[in-house]
Amino acid sequence: MADGLVIETTDLRKQYDGAEALRGLTLAVPAGSICGFLGRNGAGKTTTIKILLGMARPTSGHATVFGLPVDSSAASVEIRQRTGFVGDDKGLYTSMTVGGMIRYTASFYPRWSPELEQRYLRKFELGAERPIKALSRGMRTKLALLLALCRGAELLILDEPTSGLDPAATEEVLQALVGHAADQGTTVFFSSHQLADVEQIADHVAIIDRGRTVLTGALDDLRQNYRRIQLVFDGEAPAFTFQSRGVERVRRSGRVLTVLSSCGTDGVLAEARALNPISTDTAPVTLKDIFLDTVITED
Repeated sequence: MADGLVIETTDLRKQYDGAEALRGLTLAVPAGSICGFLGRNGAGKTTTIKILLGMARPTSGHATVFGLPVDSSAASVEIRQRTGFVGDDKGLYTSMTVGGMIRYTASFYPRWSPELEQRYLRKFELGAERPIKALSRGMRTKLALLLALCRGAELLILDEPTSGLDPAATEEVLQALVGHAADQGTTVFFSSHQLADVEQIADHVAIIDRGRTVLTGALDDLRQNYRRIQLVFDGEAPAFTFQSRGVERVRRSGRVLTVLSSCGTDGVLAEARALNPISTDTAPVTLKDIFLDTVITED
């Protein structure tokens, strides 16, 4: 693996019937990280996951998992053997019981952990004799997660793992992921629309929009470096192009000019002095603020 990266893509592209689902996606997911994968519906998250798991072939570009090329059939088999995946459909056989599904899945994985199996059966309150067809959506999610966590996977890829769960079930799933990553050293790569979930457990984020990466990095670094600077003027805010490094977005609204900066405030404030604002205000931003300012553009 290059530089300790479990997932790495460079200029990844994918077309379906002439439509571009991915348009040059670049990702770098460090080993041992919990990486939140964010984007609007249709941004390319599911397509990316399918390519990483060998369920779809890229049109062009390069992608590796564990340093193995995803477009190689032999390498793709090894990638899936070393990866636990939980998708939206959960991949469960409703004709089975919980215990039957566990025994069936365990038979495919020599590194299956009976100790973890018993831990998560208790933690998730999953009765082994319960029929899967009688489980709620939340309980099915917990069972699918148990099957992924117990197989000895080095990487977990999760597609909307908390979608449709109530707050209590969501908290259980999130805490299980954090605890497992800490105990087992597993890398977690999960797509989500729930920004609060990502902010709670992720240490890295990757935001994509329209098939391209628009922001990626350590979450602590983003929190430390991103700032919103608001400049208020006597009259209409001037149309001004900032030259400072890290200016991500500038908005004018009446007397107010708002700047989103990814490199602190010093450069923007130095340039702003020449504009003679009557007041300036700076504030840190949340992941939600960064996400909205990054992917929502004015028409």
